Amino acid sequence: MKKQSGATVVEFALVLVIFLTFLLGITDFSRMLFTWAAANEATRAGARYAVVCDDTTKQAQVLTKMQTMLPQISAISLAWAPAGCSAATCAGVTVTITSLNYQWISPIAGSVKLAGIPMPVFSTYLPREMMRQDPNSAAICS
Repeated sequence: MKKQSGATVVEFALVLVIFLTFLLGITDFSRMLFTWAAANEATRAGARYAVVCDDTTKQAQVLTKMQTMLPQISAISLAWAPAGCSAATCAGVTVTITSLNYQWISPIAGSVKLAGIPMPVFSTYLPREMMRQDPNSAAICS
């Protein structure tokens, strides 16, 4: 019996390491799903801002509005349809997140790929009929 006095502590330590690995993996996966959903919502909000505020030149302001929802967004593109239109003649806008990397927090996965995992391209299109129509308020443009 004396030879097995520390066996329980060793078994507990081994199980704890496995349990914490699974827990960090679940947490990281949940964060990745949250980032995915927030990127979808940020593109929708960016397209809405671009369309409602009726401005075809202020890509930096659209990026700033999108970064309030997801600070990791570093680059976007605005594509007005048809190309080269003015605010009065545009048919709609497509907002696309062109560069978004997900950063792991767990030390095992984080050390494997320090630059992050590239997320897919997120894109939203809103038609011209939405421009300058905000029934609740025009506060989005300020």
